[in-house]
Amino acid sequence: MYVELVKQFDSQKKAIWQEFLKNANLSYDEEVKETALLWDDDRLIGTGSRDGNLLKLIAISPEYHGEDLTSVLLSELRKSAFSDGFNHLFLYTKPENEKIFESLFFYTVAKTENVLLMENRKNGINNFLTEICKEKAEGAVGAIVMNANPFTFGHRYLVEKASQICDKLYVFVVSEDKSRFSAFDRMEMVKLGTEDIKNVTVLPTGPYLVSSATFPTYFLKEREKANEVQCLLDVEIFLKYFAPKFSINYRFVGEEPLSPMTNEYNKSLKSGLEKEGIKVFEIPRLQLNGGVVSASKVRELMDNSDIKELKSLVPSTTFEYLKNKGFFS
Repeated sequence: MYVELVKQFDSQKKAIWQEFLKNANLSYDEEVKETALLWDDDRLIGTGSRDGNLLKLIAISPEYHGEDLTSVLLSELRKSAFSDGFNHLFLYTKPENEKIFESLFFYTVAKTENVLLMENRKNGINNFLTEICKEKAEGAVGAIVMNANPFTFGHRYLVEKASQICDKLYVFVVSEDKSRFSAFDRMEMVKLGTEDIKNVTVLPTGPYLVSSATFPTYFLKEREKANEVQCLLDVEIFLKYFAPKFSINYRFVGEEPLSPMTNEYNKSLKSGLEKEGIKVFEIPRLQLNGGVVSASKVRELMDNSDIKELKSLVPSTTFEYLKNKGFFS
């Protein structure tokens, strides 16, 4: 037996790998940067893949179960990840695999009926939240989770409305660098755009609040249910960790007339959180220039160098930040 690390498949090897995934009830996932293939002579008997610090698509042929081959694959993927500078690793798998990966020093963050999220740091999420939670708020405490790609008048409107209802409002900005603007830039734009609202604190989500951009659907037989499953995991993480740590009892979302998927997400979020006593407010979207304000529209205006209309959709803090950083001239 030997392990082969592949960054780019040839057509023959890719076909063998995809057939192996199919037989393991896993679907091919394009978000793969490196794959470990475990061979027994010329037969593929195991595989595992990596996208940055996220491990996925891990499977062993049933007849080789019990031979500790999962640890062989993980060892190779870990070494590869560490050499690329990733020390904090996450793993998505099926809940029935929890004991296997616990024995390999991964620790459960959250799980639902369909999904198990684990990390290689014991108490990683609790340590992260302790680090960013510098105060203990009381009274009506609210939360918004936003990407802000970039921060628009629409985001500002949502924060203003929420801050009027709450004694304290936390705005969590998605930390994943999967957007046009980096996590650092988005955090800065949100901080600059809300610094005059005294009861608002802007914080990172870290790697813990799930984004649809990176949520793995490869082990879900019904891909159309991926958004629902994602929301359930997001609710679980929010309820188990974020809400008690920050004493959050309100969560705010913007209406989503332009995205049916996000609209369904909001409905699922409302149902899941309100069962546990967290009130969800859905705030109508701000309308300007005859339509709702959206970050995608702002990005389109930037691409078209329509500076005049762009300026009408973002706060001056965002406009100046983008200009000073050279995103447009």
